[in-house]
Amino acid sequence: MKLLQIDSSARLSSVTRQLTARFVEEWKKGHPGGEVTQRDLSKTVLPHITDDWGGTFLESSKLTPEQRKYLATSDDLIEEVQAADTIVIGVPMYNFAIPSSLKAWIDQVVRMGKTFAYGPNGRHGLLGEKKVVVITSRGGAYEKGTPAEKFDFQEPYLRHILGFVGVTDVTFIHAENQASQGAGPSLAAAAEQIAGLTAQQSYQADAR
Repeated sequence: MKLLQIDSSARLSSVTRQLTARFVEEWKKGHPGGEVTQRDLSKTVLPHITDDWGGTFLESSKLTPEQRKYLATSDDLIEEVQAADTIVIGVPMYNFAIPSSLKAWIDQVVRMGKTFAYGPNGRHGLLGEKKVVVITSRGGAYEKGTPAEKFDFQEPYLRHILGFVGVTDVTFIHAENQASQGAGPSLAAAAEQIAGLTAQQSYQADAR
C-alpha cells in the first residue's frame, strides 16, 4: 500500500502538519510494509499556468523543448498521485479558502488526458480508485446550517475539484476553533477521528 502525504501550510509548526504526521503514524501501524511519499508544498516551487500549458492538448511528439520542460513538474506530481492508494492532504484555512501553494498543486495535477478525460458520455475522472483524507485547521467553525457556513470556500471547492478527477471517497477532518478556547478539544477530536479512520481502513484492507 502507498500513502501520499501532502502538506500545504506555510508554517512548519502548523496544526495541519501535526495532524498529517499523526495520520501517517497511525497509517503505518496498519500498513507496516507500506510506503509513504511526502510532498511538502512549502518547499516545492510550482509554476503557474502559462502559455506552455497548451502543450497538454498536444501529442507528446509535437511538444516543444520548452513545453516538455514546463510539463515535467506536472508529470512528476501526477505520477505521485497515480501511484498512491491513499492521499492525506493538510489544508489550513487562509482567508476562508485554501493556501495558494495547494491551488498551484491542483492546477498542475488537474490535467486532461492524465487525471480526467472526455469520452462519448462526456467528462470522466481517472482517479476514482483512491481514498483521500483532507485534514483542515480553521480559526473558527463553519458547521452546515449555521450562518458561518457560507464563508467556507475550503471544503466545497476541494470536494468539487476532487470529484472532477474522479475521487469520491473523500473524508474531511476539521480541527476548528483554533483561534479560540475551543482549540484544544477540537484538536483532540480531530486526532481521535484520525485514529478511528486509519483503524477502519486497515480493517477493510485486511478483509479484502
